[in-house]
Amino acid sequence: MKSDAIILNEAMAALGTKLNPVEIEKFIIMVNRNGFDYQQWRTHLWQEETLESLSSKAQQYYESKQRA
Repeated sequence: MKSDAIILNEAMAALGTKLNPVEIEKFIIMVNRNGFDYQQWRTHLWQEETLESLSSKAQQYYESKQRA
Protein backbone atom coordinates (compact mmCIF):
# COMPACT_ATOMS: atom_id res chain seq x y z
CA MET A 1 0.00 0.00 0.00
CA LYS A 2 1.24 3.49 -0.82
CA SER A 3 2.15 5.88 1.97
CA ASP A 4 0.13 9.05 2.56
CA ALA A 5 3.02 11.15 1.25
CA ILE A 6 3.15 9.23 -2.02
CA ILE A 7 -0.62 9.48 -2.46
CA LEU A 8 -0.52 13.23 -1.82
CA ASN A 9 2.34 13.71 -4.29
CA GLU A 10 0.59 11.69 -6.98
CA ALA A 11 -2.70 13.51 -6.39
CA MET A 12 -1.02 16.90 -6.68
CA ALA A 13 0.73 15.79 -9.87
CA ALA A 14 -2.60 14.58 -11.28
CA LEU A 15 -4.27 17.87 -10.40
CA GLY A 16 -1.36 19.70 -12.00
CA THR A 17 -2.07 18.06 -15.35
CA LYS A 18 -5.47 19.77 -15.55
CA LEU A 19 -5.30 22.78 -13.23
CA ASN A 20 -2.89 25.63 -12.70
CA PRO A 21 -1.52 26.27 -9.18
CA VAL A 22 -4.20 28.85 -8.36
CA GLU A 23 -6.97 26.45 -9.41
CA ILE A 24 -5.40 23.65 -7.37
CA GLU A 25 -5.37 25.89 -4.30
CA LYS A 26 -8.99 26.89 -4.94
CA PHE A 27 -9.94 23.20 -5.24
CA ILE A 28 -8.25 22.38 -1.92
CA ILE A 29 -10.00 25.29 -0.22
CA MET A 30 -13.39 24.18 -1.59
CA VAL A 31 -12.88 20.60 -0.39
CA ASN A 32 -11.79 21.77 3.06
CA ARG A 33 -14.59 24.31 3.38
CA ASN A 34 -17.43 22.19 2.01
CA GLY A 35 -16.20 18.77 2.93
CA PHE A 36 -16.12 16.00 0.39
CA ASP A 37 -18.76 13.30 0.38
CA TYR A 38 -17.17 10.51 -1.62
CA GLN A 39 -20.38 8.45 -1.69
CA GLN A 40 -22.41 11.33 -3.10
CA TRP A 41 -19.70 12.13 -5.66
CA ARG A 42 -19.50 8.49 -6.73
CA THR A 43 -23.29 8.24 -7.08
CA HIS A 44 -23.28 11.03 -9.66
CA LEU A 45 -19.93 10.27 -11.32
CA TRP A 46 -21.16 8.11 -14.20
CA GLN A 47 -24.77 9.28 -14.27
CA GLU A 48 -24.58 10.54 -17.86
CA GLU A 49 -22.68 7.50 -19.15
CA THR A 50 -23.84 4.23 -20.60
CA LEU A 51 -21.97 0.95 -20.49
CA GLU A 52 -21.28 1.34 -24.19
CA SER A 53 -19.90 4.89 -23.86
CA LEU A 54 -17.65 3.90 -20.95
CA SER A 55 -16.40 0.87 -22.84
CA SER A 56 -15.64 3.00 -25.88
CA LYS A 57 -13.75 5.56 -23.78
CA ALA A 58 -11.78 2.80 -22.05
CA GLN A 59 -10.85 1.30 -25.41
CA GLN A 60 -9.77 4.71 -26.75
CA TYR A 61 -7.65 5.32 -23.66
CA TYR A 62 -6.05 1.89 -23.92
CA GLU A 63 -5.24 2.41 -27.59
CA SER A 64 -3.77 5.86 -26.93
CA LYS A 65 -1.45 4.37 -24.29
CA GLN A 66 -0.34 1.62 -26.68
CA ARG A 67 0.73 4.24 -29.24
CA ALA A 68 2.64 6.33 -26.71
